[in-house]
Amino acid sequence: MESNYAEENVSTKQPKTRKEARVQGTNGDQERPGRDQSAPGERPQAADSASLLSFGLPKAARIAKRADFLRVYQQGVCIEGRFMTVFFLPSGRDVHRVGITATKKAIGKAHDRNRAKRLLRECFRLSRAELDAIEQKCDWVINARRILLKEKLDRPLAEFREILKKAGAKL
Repeated sequence: MESNYAEENVSTKQPKTRKEARVQGTNGDQERPGRDQSAPGERPQAADSASLLSFGLPKAARIAKRADFLRVYQQGVCIEGRFMTVFFLPSGRDVHRVGITATKKAIGKAHDRNRAKRLLRECFRLSRAELDAIEQKCDWVINARRILLKEKLDRPLAEFREILKKAGAKL
């Protein structure tokens, strides 16, 4: 006795489609405006929200190459602080550049290194006025220390601003 379960128990008839599948609200079935059909050149230019809320450092303000880090380490001036060690070297560019390091030996776990780098990057970003006061543009390399992880932003930021004052005096 072979029986085909699907043929006996599953309906092959398609259900009737409903013309209006959604439930109407109190305002009835009002037509929603569709996409703007005007030509791309005629549309009003909306502000790019990503650029308005972008507080990060532009690529031109970052040191990414190992050779640039080594040049700053070898030829630059070193100022040590409690939370960080800062190396700087006049660059002749039109913008200050920063490179941030947090080594496995000094900091440890990856999530701690990432937090330390975020804190130092934010210190650099928030010190824009102090950096602009330094006439000669420099390449900055900031090394994180383990004690940085026990702090919020305010104390490392104050220390970085003090280091910038010292650096401005040395230039």
